Amino acid sequence: MARQALILFAHGARDPRWARPFQQLVTELGELLPGERIVLAFLELMQPSLPACAASLHGEGVRSVRVVPVFLGSGGHLKEDLPRLVAMIQGSYPDLEIAVEPPIGEQAQVIAAIARAIATRKNVSVS
Repeated sequence: MARQALILFAHGARDPRWARPFQQLVTELGELLPGERIVLAFLELMQPSLPACAASLHGEGVRSVRVVPVFLGSGGHLKEDLPRLVAMIQGSYPDLEIAVEPPIGEQAQVIAAIARAIATRKNVSVS
């Protein structure tokens, strides 16, 4: 049983197909980080929520989580909602260590990868 976990924290949407890229990210991370517990949690509209995810992981014996917001930037959700949720979780599980990373979209490598992906598609016509 893993005592650590990686939570990818996404916004959520009404359409379940919206989550496909995030589910693919979990799969690819699983290949890059074998043996690491990697899960998705959502701010709204989809399940599990971050508190529900943390409760489930805590119940499995996890005592340290790394939360990676899979957002492009730090808006109100990450400046207000995420800290409120983390405080609520820590109030319920004081023995659970939570490290929150900056949003993935603010990392130089990610910005460069997005730029490369856009640049390689410049000759594709849009219908």
